[in-house]
Amino acid sequence: MTALREEYPHTSVETLCSLFGKRRQWYYKKSTVVVSENQRAKLLTALIEYYRGLCPRIGGVKLYFLLASDLGKEVTHGRDAFLKFYAEKNFRLPRNKPIHTTNSNHVYRKYPNLVKGLEVRHVNHVWVADITYVWIEGDVLYLHLLTDAFSHAVIGWCLTETLEAEGTVKALEMGIKTAGGGNLCATIHHSDRGTQYACYRYVDTLVWHHIRISMTECYKPTDNPIAERMNGILKTEWIYHQELFPDRQAAEEGIARMIQFYNEIRPHMSIGMLAPMEVYRGAVPGKNLWKNKKDDIN
Repeated sequence: MTALREEYPHTSVETLCSLFGKRRQWYYKKSTVVVSENQRAKLLTALIEYYRGLCPRIGGVKLYFLLASDLGKEVTHGRDAFLKFYAEKNFRLPRNKPIHTTNSNHVYRKYPNLVKGLEVRHVNHVWVADITYVWIEGDVLYLHLLTDAFSHAVIGWCLTETLEAEGTVKALEMGIKTAGGGNLCATIHHSDRGTQYACYRYVDTLVWHHIRISMTECYKPTDNPIAERMNGILKTEWIYHQELFPDRQAAEEGIARMIQFYNEIRPHMSIGMLAPMEVYRGAVPGKNLWKNKKDDIN
């Protein structure tokens, strides 16, 4: 069975066991490794610290699903037992206050809010754009993000030294390429009313691909909850707790690793504990993921 699992990693244990007329409980009973509580505590602590190194603000529920997948429930036990261990070892995280930055005092056209009350039904239905700070030694950089609202996947990003629109356009172009380019008339692009998103170059790129434009009704943090929701995880779990990068190159490499982990590995409660790119590539059928649910337990 171990060899079969290695050869067919995407085939369920239940399916493989059925080939031998067995139930999956037989496999787990045969493969159980006896681990003492002391060994279990050391192993869980080491792996929590490992994942915290990759993602400084990942919460307890996400860690449980990752470790249960890695180790099996014989080691992690149930979720409640794991979270009790997690709290007793002082791994719970303090709350953060998010950072906001937008200049909406400009002469460009401000578009209506098309996503208020909208039910997001599929990937590339709504894209959310946002910008946040990334500190380096002696300076600050700006991370331009484009996120798919259905899957939570970061489909475009760019790290720049200024808040000029060049970075936002590059992130948008990456997102369009990720989506396959061409006519994206079924897509709504939602952002705040910042200059970067309202300027002619950015709007012309959206119009060229037939992407509908949506903006917040006024500038205040509570008026754009979806942006805070989509990109807040990257900010609060990684960026705000990252030690200062020495320079831009190190920052760009670090951000690339963060986004790769976020897209490909980190599970999200609101998408069935799958990773964003699993959903973006079509791992689950369409359902409403728009509701503003709590996505983590620290």
